[in-house]
Amino acid sequence: MNDRNIRLDDLNQLRVWLETRPNVPEGRWFEDFGSFKLCGEGKYPKTFLLAGQTATGEEL
Repeated sequence: MNDRNIRLDDLNQLRVWLETRPNVPEGRWFEDFGSFKLCGEGKYPKTFLLAGQTATGEEL
């Protein structure tokens, strides 16, 4: 978390978002939390990207 400059507030946003059991598309998708992006495909999260990195797929 500290090595990648991920803010605690953004991790809390991720927790809250996951608790809502969000609907995600079957293909590639991503959710931007500010200091990082969560990327996935279908119902599975695949990777985290830093804020400046480009994500592919549908933005949620």
